[in-house]
Amino acid sequence: MASLLNLLAARLTRTLAYCALLIGASLCTTATAAAPEFLPVLPLTAGRALSFPADTGAHPDYKTEWWYATGWLKTPDGKPLGFQVTFFRSATSHDRANPSQFAPKQIIIGHAAIADPARGQLLHDQRNGREGFGLSYVKAGNTDIKLDDWSMQRQSDGSYRVLLNAASFQLDLTLAPTQPRLLQGEAGYSRKGKEPLAASYYYSEPQLRTTGYLTRAGQRVAVSGASWLDHEWSSQVLSADAAGWDWIGANLADGGALMAFQIRNKAGAKLWSHATWRDASGKITQFLPEQVSFAPLRHWRSPRTGASYPVATRLTTGSSVWQITPLMDDQELDSRRSTGAVYWEGAVTLERDGKPAGHAYLEMTGYTQAIKF
Repeated sequence: MASLLNLLAARLTRTLAYCALLIGASLCTTATAAAPEFLPVLPLTAGRALSFPADTGAHPDYKTEWWYATGWLKTPDGKPLGFQVTFFRSATSHDRANPSQFAPKQIIIGHAAIADPARGQLLHDQRNGREGFGLSYVKAGNTDIKLDDWSMQRQSDGSYRVLLNAASFQLDLTLAPTQPRLLQGEAGYSRKGKEPLAASYYYSEPQLRTTGYLTRAGQRVAVSGASWLDHEWSSQVLSADAAGWDWIGANLADGGALMAFQIRNKAGAKLWSHATWRDASGKITQFLPEQVSFAPLRHWRSPRTGASYPVATRLTTGSSVWQITPLMDDQELDSRRSTGAVYWEGAVTLERDGKPAGHAYLEMTGYTQAIKF
């Protein structure tokens, strides 16, 4: 046994020496490098509140983060389209003290999709890369994200410029704020379960006036509409028994905004839920878990994955009842080449008391398998 251990040690020494010769000693470390400890999400106090524009940027001391832009667009002939652009940042267990740009300390992932009823199925793309060399990054202090030729950057006037060259389409959009940010939960501290650490810091920017261009098959057309931007960061979003969630962000026709979600367990039952409603006058109402529920009205089964999604849903927030109807049924996005998940993310309409109430995006995860970060 001793001779075998000596042989293995000698081989490891030679391997590390050869590695150092080729690409630098800073990368050729053993498993003794310190794994990072990520900050927990704690309730906010008077001494620690979200601060803008600094908190629109990246928070690398937390494990997971995302910037989520969704919206409804119209082409010049009045046809509706939905779009989604998402950037994820995920910190790895690699030692952050390692100075090498080759060290994969932060992974950046991008998702993009166009929902076109004339097509009946999503156009979508995905990509991922590690931060470094100016090719891919997420910067602190202000939203500034780059993933090769995909980017999202917050301008000096508070608007967001989104540029991306996907496999089957290109987007060049400007998302301009028309109203204040909406802090979710308790001043931006958003619970996701009974355990206090199952939470995120979370704010939204509803009713973003959206203009720009969509290019498909070499044809560039002007588009306009309204978008919703979510930004969340956390180190432990879900409890151990959570399987996924249902979430909606709605730009209401009267100028208001509605966000609601529920976390489901592996049996499909509700573990936690919450909703925030800012009405047309600016009054904000936060709804407790027992006041929020999602009730399926109709399911659609994916011919590709076999997953069954409740694409038409009744959402209850307090005494208000909303009916959610999809722009089209097939808005399933297969991201197994990036995040490893398959989920439904789609453009939907909202009715209240049988009357049109607004446009929204509905996200449903964990219907193929339990979601993992």
